[in-house]
Amino acid sequence: MHKQSVYIVIGTRPEAIKMAPVALALQKDTTFDLSILATGQHADMLLAPLAFFGLKPDFNLSIMKEGQSLDYITSSILEGAGKVFDETRPSVVLVHGDTTTTFASTLAAFYRGIPVGHVEAGLRSHDFAHPFPEEMNRVLADRLSTYWFSPTKGAKENLLVEGYPEDRIWVTGNTVIDALLLAGEKISRPADSALLALPPNAKFILVTAHRRESWGEGLHRICSAIAEINRFRPDIRFLIPMHKNPKVREVFYEHFGDNDSFILSEPLDYPDFVWAMKHSLFILSDSGGVQEEAPALKKAVLVLRDVTERPEAVEEGTALLVGTDRDRIVGESLRLLDALEQGKVHPMKKNPFGDGHASDIIVQILKSFC
Repeated sequence: MHKQSVYIVIGTRPEAIKMAPVALALQKDTTFDLSILATGQHADMLLAPLAFFGLKPDFNLSIMKEGQSLDYITSSILEGAGKVFDETRPSVVLVHGDTTTTFASTLAAFYRGIPVGHVEAGLRSHDFAHPFPEEMNRVLADRLSTYWFSPTKGAKENLLVEGYPEDRIWVTGNTVIDALLLAGEKISRPADSALLALPPNAKFILVTAHRRESWGEGLHRICSAIAEINRFRPDIRFLIPMHKNPKVREVFYEHFGDNDSFILSEPLDYPDFVWAMKHSLFILSDSGGVQEEAPALKKAVLVLRDVTERPEAVEEGTALLVGTDRDRIVGESLRLLDALEQGKVHPMKKNPFGDGHASDIIVQILKSFC
């Protein structure tokens, strides 16, 4: 029997994490011949989570360079992915989410008439400047796709309102929950030196901030808020895995480089990041994926953004938008710390982002349509 050739395109660490369970599910099914195309939008940060799940790219464009612009990333992926598609002619291309890799590789497939399945389709902040450029990337990828795998009913509704055909939109849950459950089976203790150096039972807040719209004054306000929380609560540490971008790292070093309460680490490998989420008091983050992962770990997130394309987390009460407003970050953090210590945090209801079977659902849908 002729196998359908399925290409998964990934360029960043979050994509690698979220698409790994899809790749594993495809590998198990004899209907498909899987290839993984890495663009290298992130270099080592992309390969490490793949390796954790026992995967490696079949193709790697290795585009990453110092100071890369959005123009460079887009054009390099468009040309590089296009050449691979010309040589191999996949039956279907799967992309994920809202990265520049997602948009550019979807466009390359569209130019060649290759069907595209968009995993995590339909999320919307309804503001092209927040997150930037991710909101536009996702809208354009959706516009050019053939199949839409929405993580929630709300995401599907966004697509229906925009006029997409209902018979090719499916609510699957989010594959990040699949990845989290798979990872949980493998993680017993951390490997990173920064985590190993934490005292037993240390109380810490996990902080991740890297979004372009927060660069500059926004990130300075976030750091000022964290310093103020530390002034009120010197018993609490802050674990800050820093993004590789120098514009982000410089600000963190400026504010916290000589204070032992603030643990500035390199980006954590995926299993260590899961460990850090699980053992944190709560999370301060501008990450979209963290908003999805945290409910599965029963952790609250204060979202360092003014809008979110994941409103389900806010509706369920597992996430609260605080933006980059210094006083709001401080006030809500202190309130949450008090509530945690007094046992007044309400238990979370059903996880709005799925039960860990999204990847299997996607594979079954592909079997019917490819």
